[in-house]
Amino acid sequence: MSLEAITAQIKAHGDKIPPVEDWHPEYCGEMDLQIKANGDWFYNSTIFKRAALVKLLASVLKMEGDDYYLVTPVEKIKITVDDAPFVLTEWHWQDDSQTKMLVKNNVGNEFVLDAQHPLSVNEAGELYILVRRNLLAKVHRNVYYQWVDLAKEVPTKNGTELVFISAGCEFSLGTIT
Repeated sequence: MSLEAITAQIKAHGDKIPPVEDWHPEYCGEMDLQIKANGDWFYNSTIFKRAALVKLLASVLKMEGDDYYLVTPVEKIKITVDDAPFVLTEWHWQDDSQTKMLVKNNVGNEFVLDAQHPLSVNEAGELYILVRRNLLAKVHRNVYYQWVDLAKEVPTKNGTELVFISAGCEFSLGTIT
């Protein structure tokens, strides 16, 4: 199926994020679509220049096992994702009380960093946030350094942990020894 046909099917569902977790269409093969580690989307080795198209396709992105798919009610097409499908690029406090941190990814999804959207650190020390379903956003380096500035140092038996709080949840940026 062509990229144009897929986008036409997606547009039929309007602006809200479709319920892809409820869709179980037959597998239709692979598409030469790749999401690079920096969040750029490529089709046939050509970068997407239309942010609206990336946002539209991201709305039907689904992960099953270790594989990523674009899913419509009638098709499931495998794509390549180098790291995480999204990059967390911005953040700000929701209000002056600085109790809830709003974060935003490269396709414009904005949400509160909280128990439903937790921060995690992998074995290599890289930070990720759960965006929706089981899809992650890698925390951009600039955001990481801004968070380091606001984090508190908490001594632990393994060293000093850098932590901050959002929406009543404590999040760790990792341990420094």
